[in-house]
Amino acid sequence: MSTVWMEPAVDTESQSESSRAKAAARDLLIASKFFAQERRGASWWHLSSTLAALVITASVAAWGGAAWLRILGSLLTGLILVRMFILYHDYQHHSILRNSRLASLILSVYGYLMLTPPSVWKRSHDHHHRNNSKLFGASIGSFPIMTTTNYKLASGWEKFEYRLARSPFVILFGYLIVFLFGMCVRPLLMDPRRHWDAPLAVVLHVGVALLLAYCSDWQTSLLVLILPTWVATFSGAYLFYIQHNFPAAKIRKNNEWSYADAALASSSYLELGPIMHWLTGNIGYHHVHHLNAKIPFYRLPEAMAALAELQSPGKTSLRIRDIMGCLRLKLWDVSQDRFVTFADAAARG
Repeated sequence: MSTVWMEPAVDTESQSESSRAKAAARDLLIASKFFAQERRGASWWHLSSTLAALVITASVAAWGGAAWLRILGSLLTGLILVRMFILYHDYQHHSILRNSRLASLILSVYGYLMLTPPSVWKRSHDHHHRNNSKLFGASIGSFPIMTTTNYKLASGWEKFEYRLARSPFVILFGYLIVFLFGMCVRPLLMDPRRHWDAPLAVVLHVGVALLLAYCSDWQTSLLVLILPTWVATFSGAYLFYIQHNFPAAKIRKNNEWSYADAALASSSYLELGPIMHWLTGNIGYHHVHHLNAKIPFYRLPEAMAALAELQSPGKTSLRIRDIMGCLRLKLWDVSQDRFVTFADAAARG
């Protein structure tokens, strides 16, 4: 009796659906390229106006007279430093002012002063874009993610490290933990030759703080540099956290991950008013940025308004309820396909 070999059944419907999804993602990426065209005059306007605002608020912090006015100037300086960081961020993505020596000088000095040396920032951030929201990707340039199962099997020390890495403490003291240590000290210790500019950032930052204290007093150093840096780093760390750690976010295994899906389903839209969008350099349109990092920050709203696929992202806001809701998300539950709290995970055993 002969045996007849049969071809394995092929799920043509699933293949067809997968092909359509890939084609749609490809078309969306192509459509986004229209907005990835810099308007050079607009880029220079945004840089020069932001620098002017920074000089004004820092001057108020230094010489404002009344203590309350100087403190207000200091806090506003910190918020404008957040906007300045977005220009630095976009320059590193080559989306604005590419090949400009003057822009390179201005923004590189900013990067060093704010403890984000270019070699470290670009390496970690490029890795983040290539691996955003992969379940088992390295946590370079992002907050680590454990599944409920992996956390249950982890040692006591591993659980402690993980809890610490995802705690609000890290965000609150991002100045020291994320930027001074994570962006400068640690990279220098790991690869001194590659990250030679890390100690330069520390020397410049500390040097400016000491110079301000020497030329004026410690109060001026505190209000012009230290407090604004704390405001900027705290705000930046929190913004970075909620961009990929929000209730609707999706995390995928490496073999299920795609660049477009990671942008649309794993990157948030932060609902803000016009003033806060200005101060944060439109980084709240984060799903658009992750779809195409070459889109200048000032064209992100335009792209979202024009492309229907970008108009229904996962959202969050700066309302207390949303802030607390995002900060409580700690583990990825594969069975529920969502982030859960430590309490949720413990309750499910």
